[in-house]
Amino acid sequence: MFSRNESVPFAFVAEADHFRSNVTPPPRERLGASQIVGRTLLGLTVVAGLVGSLIFGMPSLEAGDSATRQQQSEASDNR
Repeated sequence: MFSRNESVPFAFVAEADHFRSNVTPPPRERLGASQIVGRTLLGLTVVAGLVGSLIFGMPSLEAGDSATRQQQSEASDNR
């Protein structure tokens, strides 16, 4: 039929206007109350997990000298 140097996917994209349909997709279904509550609880669980990990991880992120002082004091006590 038509010979082109393009591969098949690019030829299809180039001719996509010829294949446009006038059929509209069906409307989206509305979410039920249980689905809304479930998604809300899932979101809150994820947020609570992130906040909890941040709270429990804060002491290890602090740049305090207490850990180095304890190591130095233990090393000096062993002599």
